[in-house]
Amino acid sequence: MNVLLKYFPDLSATQLVQFEQLLPLYQSWNEKINVISRKDIDQLYERHVLHSLSIAKFIRFKSGSQILDLGTGGGFPGIPLAIFFPDVQFTLCDSIGKKIKVVDEISTVLKLQNVRTHYGRAEEMKKQFDFVVTRAVAELEQLIRWSQKLIFKKSFNSLPNGLIVFKGGDVQSEVKKITRHTQVHAISECFDEEYFSEKYLIHVSL
Repeated sequence: MNVLLKYFPDLSATQLVQFEQLLPLYQSWNEKINVISRKDIDQLYERHVLHSLSIAKFIRFKSGSQILDLGTGGGFPGIPLAIFFPDVQFTLCDSIGKKIKVVDEISTVLKLQNVRTHYGRAEEMKKQFDFVVTRAVAELEQLIRWSQKLIFKKSFNSLPNGLIVFKGGDVQSEVKKITRHTQVHAISECFDEEYFSEKYLIHVSL
């Protein structure tokens, strides 16, 4: 938790309680279903929660925004973002039912009224969103194909509507293939922990 307070010292009492609950909840669920790498569970706040919240260093979603977390897995980045942005609506999507069950259960315990889940593939969704966010491991071109029809045309946030992707390592080779307007943000500009040295957020306008 200390690493969160280091960068987000103004969390409300409710948010602090919700974030504190994450570790015991994920430790408990991880014993039944492997939703987080075993080696990462002890680094939950740095490698999953803070990593997810790096989005909040680049954009503050306006109240009423609609966000889709594509391939949410155990709920990242969706659950930390839903705690951080209580006035924003989040839909967490995954094609693995047991992972959606974990997300549903954790959201219920945390009383997150702004979280919905979708069990299935993003391509099947009829709803539209302001942003698709994802830590899913897929090529940018593929993520764009999945996301384009899911994005509202009209933007009202500080960034144009589109796709926000978490990537690591050498991202330039993927970015060069993209014809749409793309911005690459180094997370290490915001967080000084070594873990973030080659971690990036890529925003693609759709």
